[in-house]
Amino acid sequence: MIWRPIEEPLLPAGDPAAPDPADAASRPRLRKAAGAFRTISEVADELHIPQHVLRFWETRFPQVKPLKRGGGRRYYRPDDISLLRRISDLLYTQGYTIKGVQRLLREGGGRLADDIPPAPDSERAAAEAERTLPDLPQMQLLIPDLPPPDLHPATPRRPSEAERLRTALSRTLAQLEALRALLP
Repeated sequence: MIWRPIEEPLLPAGDPAAPDPADAASRPRLRKAAGAFRTISEVADELHIPQHVLRFWETRFPQVKPLKRGGGRRYYRPDDISLLRRISDLLYTQGYTIKGVQRLLREGGGRLADDIPPAPDSERAAAEAERTLPDLPQMQLLIPDLPPPDLHPATPRRPSEAERLRTALSRTLAQLEALRALLP
């Protein structure tokens, strides 16, 4: 027996039986229940964090354990999402490093208290270095005329390096604005 796909008849665009794509956009989207599991893309969108960062956090924070189904698809429980939201707040808003958040989780028995004070200045400086150092090679690809920065961890960032980056970004912004002006 030979299997063939069933072909649906093509309907002209003006045909009243043809589905209207605008109807799909105007229909309200169904929302999941508060206790429903979420996929990694839903969690990433909700927390404004890239999916690869969520996967990375799973390796650094053993408390984040999404349910994995066939094919490795991740499903996050509401508790996982609230923990990820708190980790995000501590890393990006409060100024903690990954090691600092790991320490807080150990001290709290796997939970993060709501009343954790902002990170001290030394922790903030380490967190800033933690966030900026991995991005520098990508910046080097975008702006090839920059000399490579000194990435030795014992060497503090020099103001001249920040100024070079600022100048390069200003140049790139000017080029983008010139290109935008050419658009109709």
